[in-house]
Amino acid sequence: MIKSSQPIQVRWLGPVSYGEAWALQQSLFDGAADHLILCEHDPVYTLGVRADDANVLVDPATVGATIERVNRGGDVTFHGPGQLVGYPIVSLPTKRGGGMADTAAYVHNLEEGLIAAVAELGLDAGRLSGFPGIWLDADGPTPRKLAAIGVRLSRGRTMHGFALNVDVDLDWFGHIVPCGIDDKAVTSLRAEGVDATMREVVDLVAAHVPAQILPGTTVERHDRVWRQPQSDLAPFTLGAGAGERIEPEAPSRNATPVRLKGRLAEAGVGGDGVASARKPEWMRVSLNTGEEYRRLKRVSRSLELTTVCEEAGCPNIFECWNEGTATFMLLGERCTRACGFCLVDTRRPEAVDEGEPARIAEAVEALGLDYAVLTMVARDDLDDGGAEIVARTVEAIHALDRPVGTEVLISDLRGSATSLQRVIDANPTVVNHNIETVLRLQRAVRPSASYARSLALLSRAKQAGMTTKSGLIVGMGETMPEVRATLVDLAAIGVDIVTIGQYLQPTSTHLPLQRWWTPEEFDELKLYGEHELGIGHVESSPLTRSSHHAGSAAASAGVAVSIGRIA
Repeated sequence: MIKSSQPIQVRWLGPVSYGEAWALQQSLFDGAADHLILCEHDPVYTLGVRADDANVLVDPATVGATIERVNRGGDVTFHGPGQLVGYPIVSLPTKRGGGMADTAAYVHNLEEGLIAAVAELGLDAGRLSGFPGIWLDADGPTPRKLAAIGVRLSRGRTMHGFALNVDVDLDWFGHIVPCGIDDKAVTSLRAEGVDATMREVVDLVAAHVPAQILPGTTVERHDRVWRQPQSDLAPFTLGAGAGERIEPEAPSRNATPVRLKGRLAEAGVGGDGVASARKPEWMRVSLNTGEEYRRLKRVSRSLELTTVCEEAGCPNIFECWNEGTATFMLLGERCTRACGFCLVDTRRPEAVDEGEPARIAEAVEALGLDYAVLTMVARDDLDDGGAEIVARTVEAIHALDRPVGTEVLISDLRGSATSLQRVIDANPTVVNHNIETVLRLQRAVRPSASYARSLALLSRAKQAGMTTKSGLIVGMGETMPEVRATLVDLAAIGVDIVTIGQYLQPTSTHLPLQRWWTPEEFDELKLYGEHELGIGHVESSPLTRSSHHAGSAAASAGVAVSIGRIA
């Protein structure tokens, strides 16, 4: 468990689906870390436990919204673009004398933080007796609600929170009776003449709300990158010399593409890195194509299987294959995404091979494996993201005449809870999904994924009782505090195993390598994750990869597996 002395972790996650935010909230609520999650949602109407369905005036689907019933207080409200939604998941101090935390006092403190934040924007907000939230002209003839509040407090731990209207389309509130109040208006900062960006509002809320709800607690904040139009970035920043014209999609065989450089610049990473620098001694791997290496290669070829070891250019391929271990890659060798760090082919994928699960089970049997690691390419072209093939492969391996552990390293399945459930129902030994990098670098490193979605997937798997695993690679421009913060987030949602390894730039058109992390730094991260955060096992070294020593890592985290022969 995370120590209670940890600071409150403030995260700006940007746009997040309501379902993913809810999954993340539930896992954080079950932990001990204090978080303030700040985000925006797609259009959604939410109803508290005592909400009156009659206060929803239209079928939300007809206006392009969804509807969710949740376990907070309050009636119906709206969340959507242009609205700052905040979820404090914190442990409140008990009352003097040992009594339970006071819900009314907590709501009052939330209101106080929001009132202080908008005061800095020139608005005099206040409270309206009997109506939680913050109001303008609260004591006057035209009270207008600027922020809604609906919370749940259980065992001194909070969830749900507030919604502050920044520049939201107020027409959305016309389809409901907001908070069950039919005689008072809803407003926004923009409607009140305040020309503030979402970033400015987030800064103020992040400064004032934690100070009110947990006085004296320090804040550790990390943000999803705040996007800038390319017109706001200088040609030199985008990788062109002074006065040179930049083509939006200029391809290059010899340098980092312009679009990728633009995303790095947004994240505060510039220059060409150290890709041309000589590898340090600890990164050098000897070529050793022994008999076991050749045997595994023959089996893979004869069964027409793909291994991630070859496709991703893994530096551990000789060590692993000579030990008779490999990681099978499902759904072909072509990925529908183009992550900036990855060597896997990104051409249009081929048709799904329905016989693949049976052939992989055959290979597991032929190689005498006790623990099989299955990864996949992202298949956004498929309705289920490829979940069915992953699940069928696990089931085929479990159908063998002897017990074999299975670890699945899956994509985010486009955030589909249904697709994830199909994988979970197959009952793999470990569900692995890599978060890959720190929050600030997500858009540059994997533009088709998101930090919040990855945390939500891992949260859902953990809530379903799975042993969970995640990993990241370093050397792409992140800092030590950012890596530690990522470990805090993974620990807070109960992830059991984490891998951390050094990034190696596959080609000159991939993300530039920014620096080599030292073995001592990897050791520091392992100690921090295991001893300070309580993660079951952290595999951290320059050559660590997600599937490297997978079986022994699972065993170290307390998973009952046989680790005689692993693939």
